[in-house]
Amino acid sequence: MLTEEQNRILTQVGPDTPGGELLRRYWHPVALAQELTPEEPTKLVRVMGENLLLFLDKSGRAGLIADRCPHRGASLYYGRVEKRGISCAYHGWLIDCFGTVLATPAEQNDHLQQTVTTTAYPVQKFMGFYWTYMGPKPAPVLPKYDIFMRRDGRHRITAYPRLDCNWFVAAENSVDSTHLQLLHQEPPTAKYKPADSTRGYIDDIVSSEYYKTEYGIMKRRTYHGGTVDEHPMIFPLWLRTRSSIWMRTPIDDEHTNHWVLDFKQMNPPSAEIEVEYLAPFKYPPDAVHPFAKFAKLPKHGWPLSEDVVMWETQGVIADRTKEHLGASDKGVALLRRTMFEEIEKVQRGEDPMGVFRDSDRIIDTNFEKSIAMTYPTGHVAKTVPV
Repeated sequence: MLTEEQNRILTQVGPDTPGGELLRRYWHPVALAQELTPEEPTKLVRVMGENLLLFLDKSGRAGLIADRCPHRGASLYYGRVEKRGISCAYHGWLIDCFGTVLATPAEQNDHLQQTVTTTAYPVQKFMGFYWTYMGPKPAPVLPKYDIFMRRDGRHRITAYPRLDCNWFVAAENSVDSTHLQLLHQEPPTAKYKPADSTRGYIDDIVSSEYYKTEYGIMKRRTYHGGTVDEHPMIFPLWLRTRSSIWMRTPIDDEHTNHWVLDFKQMNPPSAEIEVEYLAPFKYPPDAVHPFAKFAKLPKHGWPLSEDVVMWETQGVIADRTKEHLGASDKGVALLRRTMFEEIEKVQRGEDPMGVFRDSDRIIDTNFEKSIAMTYPTGHVAKTVPV
């Protein structure tokens, strides 16, 4: 159970908030690369409470700047893309990818160009996404996790519907080992189901442990028969499971973007990254619980569709002052303690967990060891045919 103040610290993502300042120390995916083209060179994005414009100038450079023109606040989304930047449609102010005002055509002197700038963040195109870093300089490197760097197969991105909830409830799910055997006990292709739906497959687990790594929190499940499942939560936002990485970017305090990048080993390999957009899991798509009705076990998107129901029905911002944690929540408790510890590091001017500055390093996240989302043979839990 947390106090209201502790819950605010963990859930607020805006600038000048403790949690928001921590999140700004990392690179975040903000859009799919295919969503920006010479024919459609602008895209509005909202990232951690800030309304921004992602654009591609005619030189091929990507920029991420404040949506409102620094002249009189009109949206730059409707501007004209030029070779050197984007020109506001209202009065022609030309702004480049670095937020510098290059031209003010209706003015008679250069004073405004010399004194006015706008918010701008660095952008990288990598693994089918545009990424940004919103923290202080110098920026760390965009980490080269092992799954990103595999070249012996093909990568694929699944774009999930927007999450209408705060980012931290999804992060907590990443260190919640026991829900796998309970929430996800009936996969769509299952030939058997547990005889007792209350216990699901929980009796298959001997133990669950959690320990910190340099990049996050490792989950380790040991099953009867000796099978071990070990895969990490990549601090502070992502989950690595089997051959995929679940990437989330806070939109604001009440909404979150979610993508899954999968890797499949194959011969011959392919450098092309396929993208699939999933349909909404709920109707109406923009409604929130209890006004939204969630789909049950859609063919595409399981098991995340089941997770989404659990996340969103906790409320757009979960009230952690009324919860009752148990022994099975030790991973959640560890994540919360880690969040507070890493926030304190940032306040001292230190790099938090998972920030790297070696551009040549490939980071091992136990890619070959993870067997998550598979059920070992020889269940202890009783089953019946579907």
